[in-house]
Amino acid sequence: MTELIICTTCRTAETPRDQQAAGEILFHAVQAEQAFGDQPEWAAVRVRGVACTAGCSRACTVAFQAPGKHSYQFGDLAPAEGVAQQLLDCAVMHHRAPDGNLARDARPPLLRNGILCRLPPTVITGGEAP
Repeated sequence: MTELIICTTCRTAETPRDQQAAGEILFHAVQAEQAFGDQPEWAAVRVRGVACTAGCSRACTVAFQAPGKHSYQFGDLAPAEGVAQQLLDCAVMHHRAPDGNLARDARPPLLRNGILCRLPPTVITGGEAP
């Protein structure tokens, strides 16, 4: 199962600390889209919010990860119309890809740019990571 991780504390520098963070708004939008959307394949995605993914200068940030697959982190996202759907669609692509590879041209339009990192799968030997 692919995890779609959304930084819930992401906010632009202009957003006051007493206002709801854009990352939290995005997290709730993705949860709602997954729960009430009409795409059954979205059930293969675990949506998880975390307090910080250390991409503060590129808010909002999200990541895709699954055991034995490449992991990705993207930034420069906002809780706007259509973003939640594209994030879930990309998470399904990650889930379906045997190695988790997300080719740039195959990704949803909002995720063709803004990539912060692509990490190789963790190699486990003898039950422990090297």
